Amino acid sequence: MRWRRWVLLFALAAAVLLAVVFGMMPRPVPVDMAKVTRGPLRVTIEEEGKTRVKDRFVLSAPVAGFVQRIDLHVGDNVARGQVVAQLDPLRPSVLDSRSRAEAAARVEAAKSALDAARENARVAAADDDYARAKHERTKKLHGSGFASDDDLERADSEARRALSTRRSSEFAVEVARFDLDAARTQLMVTSGEGGRSPIGNVPVRAPVGGRVLGIPHKDEGAVEAGRPLIEIGDPRALEVQVDVLSNEAVRIRPGTPVLFERWGGEVPLEGKVRTVEPAGFTKISALGVEEQRVLVIADITSPAPLWERLGDGYRLEAGFIVWEGDGVLQVPASALFRYGEGWAAFVPEGGRARRRTVETGQRNGLVAQILSGLAEGETVITHPSDQIEEGTRVRKR
Repeated sequence: MRWRRWVLLFALAAAVLLAVVFGMMPRPVPVDMAKVTRGPLRVTIEEEGKTRVKDRFVLSAPVAGFVQRIDLHVGDNVARGQVVAQLDPLRPSVLDSRSRAEAAARVEAAKSALDAARENARVAAADDDYARAKHERTKKLHGSGFASDDDLERADSEARRALSTRRSSEFAVEVARFDLDAARTQLMVTSGEGGRSPIGNVPVRAPVGGRVLGIPHKDEGAVEAGRPLIEIGDPRALEVQVDVLSNEAVRIRPGTPVLFERWGGEVPLEGKVRTVEPAGFTKISALGVEEQRVLVIADITSPAPLWERLGDGYRLEAGFIVWEGDGVLQVPASALFRYGEGWAAFVPEGGRARRRTVETGQRNGLVAQILSGLAEGETVITHPSDQIEEGTRVRKR
């Protein structure tokens, strides 16, 4: 019995010891794994863009005037040379009671000035008649020898002076009459009187054929010179403008292929970069960060029937293909981490993680190209945590 009791105690102590040792042993870390594969790889720069009409014409008022209501609507077709807006002369201002009284007084003053000019004209006419008659008498006396040459010249000079005075007084009468008409017009005509007259109207014509894209000023009213009235363009001639970060724009060149997605159609549209503008601009991001951006202009090369429903200012997403290749050895970018001055990845071997230094090439954010350090078909650990080190026991999650 004593022997059996010692055997039982020894077995119990051994079981406790084994349980403690097993509990203190490190357990394998569950990890996600992926295969090193070969396949096509495409590196793109993705940004949001919008469409715009290539040739956009903004017709403005050539002179200050009173524009009539524009009968066109957005989307209407216009022909080259068609009158799209009509400018009337500016209407006179409405006279208040004080201004009206002053205008009435100017009318009466103009009447008096006209009467005075007429009286002066009558006096000048009488002097002219007398000077002409005197000249005729002196001329007859000179022919009979009863008047000297000096008397004849004096009479001739007085007759010409009297004629000039008469003509001047008649012109003064005309001036006074016009002043009276101007004073009466200022008194009678206000902005609320009278109708439109075709005299002096300025038509605004379309320089090209196209469709109406916008009407900044549709209702009638007074406008200053240069005020935009209507926008015309051809929506079938579209281009795409995309603002790209300046450090990514240097990788884009004219001719770079583009894919336009999320524009509303079932298939992506193809395009090519036409120009990368040489000047950048500052833009505040949604997080309040200042960014230097550059406008990239691209043309849509897909057949027009595929994107005929697109219009001016439509949103889409552009993916600029800056590099692509076939049969590229690649791994998920989440499997790579910084090691020294290069990159490394963990490879499971015999249930333990082994660090492998790798050389990478192109990457698109999700997948990275492997130039050396890994072989096709090998397994790598993705998203390695800080629990994984060289030799750490691992198991597939």
